[in-house]
Formats: sequence, structure tokens, C-alpha cells
Amino acid sequence: MNMNATILGQTIAFILFVWFCMKFVWPPIMAAIESRQKEIAEGLSSAERAKKDLALAQNNATEQLKEAKLQSAQIVEQANKRKAQIIEDATREAQAEREKILAQAQSEIEAERNRVKEELRKQVATLALAGAEKILERHIDAAANSDIVEKVVAEL
Repeated sequence: MNMNATILGQTIAFILFVWFCMKFVWPPIMAAIESRQKEIAEGLSSAERAKKDLALAQNNATEQLKEAKLQSAQIVEQANKRKAQIIEDATREAQAEREKILAQAQSEIEAERNRVKEELRKQVATLALAGAEKILERHIDAAANSDIVEKVVAEL
């Protein structure tokens, strides 16, 4: 019976140990395990949210980049149009200035031509009178015969 008593004592001690563990040790261990499971679940959930946020941020960045490229293309296009307009305006102004300068030069040339013609007419009239004096062998008074000189100049 000693052996039975020892086995019985050990069995009771084991039962008491199991009861003690289930009553006092097991609940804090289970609470710690459940707490750790919640933390891991929240961490995984946060990681998933962060992953989704990252994907959304990447999509937004891609959209903004596309929009920025489109805007830059529009700005370049507007700048090219403005450049073409400025060149066209400058060309038009330069052409107008060229025509103005040519017209002014043409006018000056025409005035000089008329002045030279008039001077040549006077010289021809003077030469004609000098020739007539020699032919007639007498002196013609240019002041007295100014109407004749004017007629000769007008005819030339």
C-alpha cells in the first residue's frame, strides 16, 4: 500500500499542479499570447494599410507627373507659338522699315536727279548762250534776256 499511497499522492500532487497551473499560470500565458496575436494582427493590418497607401501615393505621383508633363508640353507649345509670333512681328516690322528706307532713298535719289537735271539744263543753256554769242559775235546780256534763258531752260 505504500506504493499505492505514493502513486495516489503523486496523482493528487499532479492534479493539484495541473489545477494550479490552469487557475493561476495558464490565464496570464493565454492573455500574453492573445495580446501578442492582436499586436501581430494589428501590425499586419498596418502593413497592409501602408502598402495600400504606398500604392495610392505612387498612383497619385504618377498622375501628378503625367499632369506636369502635359502642362510642360503646353507651356513649351505656347512658348514656341509666342516665339513664332515675335519672329513674325519682327520680320513684318523689319520689312516695313526696309520699305520706308527704300522709299526715302528713292525719294532722295529722285530729288537729286531732278536737281542735277535742272543744273544740267542751266549749264546747257549757258553753253548755248555762249555758243550763240560766239556765233553772233556779240555779247548777250543774260539779265536783260532772262526770259529767253528761261525759255531755253524750259525747252531742254
